[in-house]
Amino acid sequence: MQISSRAAVRTRAETLVVNKASEAHLEIGRSVIALEADALQKLAALIDSNFTKAVQLILDCRQRVIVSGIGKSGHVARKIAATLAATGTPSVFVHAAEAAHGDAGMISPGDVLIVFSNSGATVEVQPLCIYAKTIGCPLIGISRNPNSLLMRTADIGLVLPKVEEACTASLAPTTSSTMMLALGDALAVAAMRARGMSGHDIRALHPGGAIGLQLRSVEDVMHQGTRLPLVKASALMPDVLITMTEKRLGIAGVVDDSGCLVGIISDGDLRRHADALFLGKAADVMTAAPRTILRTASVQDALELMNTHRITVLFVVDERQPDVPIGAVQIYDIAAPLPDLAAG
Repeated sequence: MQISSRAAVRTRAETLVVNKASEAHLEIGRSVIALEADALQKLAALIDSNFTKAVQLILDCRQRVIVSGIGKSGHVARKIAATLAATGTPSVFVHAAEAAHGDAGMISPGDVLIVFSNSGATVEVQPLCIYAKTIGCPLIGISRNPNSLLMRTADIGLVLPKVEEACTASLAPTTSSTMMLALGDALAVAAMRARGMSGHDIRALHPGGAIGLQLRSVEDVMHQGTRLPLVKASALMPDVLITMTEKRLGIAGVVDDSGCLVGIISDGDLRRHADALFLGKAADVMTAAPRTILRTASVQDALELMNTHRITVLFVVDERQPDVPIGAVQIYDIAAPLPDLAAG
């Protein structure tokens, strides 16, 4: 009994320690996010005409935007090069240290060079900057030190606010790399919007993955031909049930004698008209005037329409014959892989 009491006390003490540690973790996490969010606000307030000049330099670039850096700044630079390329600006990453050993040959006259360096004095980026100036390659420098060699060499300097790093002793790049990432994204998006990039343009740059699917047309993903569950309005319900089971879309489209879509039968219709399932006809059970979507609409458009009206299937039509179904798109074919574009 005494042993049991001691074990209970020890368990309560251990739980208390764990709870205190959890609270400390939460407090630290929130403070880091708050610190970095405040830094981003200060960065936004510092954006000036140099930012506009940098965007214009990117837009005027005749070849590629080269992005470089080293360490954490290099990781940010690699990501920004990918973002620029994905949003319509041809771009590649060049490692600053490797550039001093031959990779500088990847930079040509007509390119624009963007260099990330928190201190602006990183030894490895200096030869790259000097080479860029030698061949007449415009240089955009991004640093917190406006008096550094990088910023003095740069044609355009974008200065980061001097703020505290989130780590202990304010040493490891945390807040500063977050600001670099945000500023790089801002340059890429500003250039993208200035070019008038459309969803079609972005689709061309993202032929695969979730974004590629989201921007594909409904025609690319629809069920069609023999996979389309269509029945005549005069069809007996036992035959309708067979069609719904065989086609496996959970619905049947009801057409008139001319092939025009006049209704739809879903699982809900079957439950609401259970008494008509053996002797009734499709016209007796269907919901009239079903919603349709044009074949040229995007998958994202289809998903939004389904979510708005809380339906799982849309029949697809052609603009030249908007009453004739040529396909069907089901929410389960498109919903799971789709991210929200606005989130990233």
